Amino acid sequence: MSTWTTQAADAIEKTIVTVRDRTVEPANKAAKALVYGLFALCCVMTALLLLSIVMFRALTYALPVWASWMVLGGIFIAAGLFLWSRRTGGTRA
Repeated sequence: MSTWTTQAADAIEKTIVTVRDRTVEPANKAAKALVYGLFALCCVMTALLLLSIVMFRALTYALPVWASWMVLGGIFIAAGLFLWSRRTGGTRA
């Protein structure tokens, strides 16, 4: 057998590996980052929800229920006002 067949096969393999490394690998990393990011977001949102429930239950032992609603409402309004002040203005069409 001549060496040109092995050289051709090696060239084809090298080309395919290069294309795969430049296309499939970055797409695979991006997909992993997206999936793990969504999973982390779900975990954080669940933890925040449970934390607010625990805070309300703990406040109802120390304060009347209406005062617990007022305290938590004030905390959420203050957090919302802070986030509203930190927003960036987008361009309007």
